[in-house]
Amino acid sequence: MSQTKSTLRKKITKSIRCNYLLHLPESYGRTKKRWPLILFLHGSGERGKNLELVKTHGIPKIVGQKPEFPFIVVSPQCPEGQWWSMDTLTTLLDAIERKYRVDKKRIYVTGMSMGGYATWQLANENPGRFAAIAPVCGGGNPHLAYKIKDLPIWVFHGAKDDCVPISESREMVSALRKLKGKVRFTVYPQTDHDSWTQTYANKGLYEWLLSHRQGLGAKSRG
Repeated sequence: MSQTKSTLRKKITKSIRCNYLLHLPESYGRTKKRWPLILFLHGSGERGKNLELVKTHGIPKIVGQKPEFPFIVVSPQCPEGQWWSMDTLTTLLDAIERKYRVDKKRIYVTGMSMGGYATWQLANENPGRFAAIAPVCGGGNPHLAYKIKDLPIWVFHGAKDDCVPISESREMVSALRKLKGKVRFTVYPQTDHDSWTQTYANKGLYEWLLSHRQGLGAKSRG
């Protein structure tokens, strides 16, 4: 029996629910300026229904102590037993952009561990949306690196990570460097899986993010 060629076309309506923390800088509302935005993606240990868990590590923990933190920060929570959904994250970003005064040329994404993997994936699926990304102890698909070779990227990983091997980050960095991508790589020689504490405490990370605008690329390759 011969094979026939066919195409399936069907419109599917999907309902999305996402709990998230939102940080607005102290001076938000006092001026009409538009603010840079960071999408922060947590690791597997913070999944669930309790949003307080999202404050355990990273930027949500920092903004709880620094209300003047000069970014809008969106920190969604992934449901228990699930992986980050790219549809959910893009829909959430769309909603935040519509509701708040977001500088659309300065939208950044960063995440740790499971969130680090999602950072790579989200950028690959939306290569023109972000001004820069900062994946922490995650990994991606090096075969898709060509999609983000023009995106400024700062990668972080602990050399002694026994949960997510540093080879996960090295493969992505190597693929991007072969494409002459705008990537920098910070390795913590004595650090295991917790490479996020040092990373998010580094003021230089936020200065680096702000040095990039979507569509204008990096000011430097460093």
